[in-house]
Amino acid sequence: MPHYAKTPYTVTVHDLVHRAGEMREHLLTVAVPSQLGEGLLKVPEGAPLEIDLRLEGLHDGILASAHVSGTAVGECSRCLKAIEQPVEVDLAELFAYSADEAFDYQVHDDHVDLEPVVRDAVVLSLPFQPVCRPDCPGLDPETGERLEDVPDRQPRVQVDPRWSALAGFQAETDPASSTASPDTDVPAGDDDPGAPEGAETEKR
Repeated sequence: MPHYAKTPYTVTVHDLVHRAGEMREHLLTVAVPSQLGEGLLKVPEGAPLEIDLRLEGLHDGILASAHVSGTAVGECSRCLKAIEQPVEVDLAELFAYSADEAFDYQVHDDHVDLEPVVRDAVVLSLPFQPVCRPDCPGLDPETGERLEDVPDRQPRVQVDPRWSALAGFQAETDPASSTASPDTDVPAGDDDPGAPEGAETEKR
């Protein structure tokens, strides 16, 4: 009985063990046994992953290098639209012959299990806030509609609540300045506006 739990990511390396300098290449297609990722974007269970794998024999273990590709699905973090994004990630990890604590992974019964290495690489490559496109306008904060579906909608002007008490007031002009004329004409001959009507001044 093997001392490892066989998974779809398990690869035999019996022809490389303790053969430094030997190399093998494999092209694997793996149906993801469990979902990769817990955020808005994830690789769902059963989705295919392509693993272009290269295995190299070293003195202290097997070096696994791979390019992993697939498709992640989820929703846009701005408008919540369903989206798909390609996953492209490279990885390299040493599977040691010994169980030394200095190594994270070991060769078990002439096999290496790529599952934890692939999982970590794929999950870390997924964006935390995916978007359907870089300029996605998102949702209307009042109606919840996608703003791209209502392009003519005018954005509402946000008023600072600290100034809301002044929203109904308008600037008022000075009544005196609006009625007074800057130039007041004085009738000719009326040198003294305060003189009694009809009074004449003789000059001698």
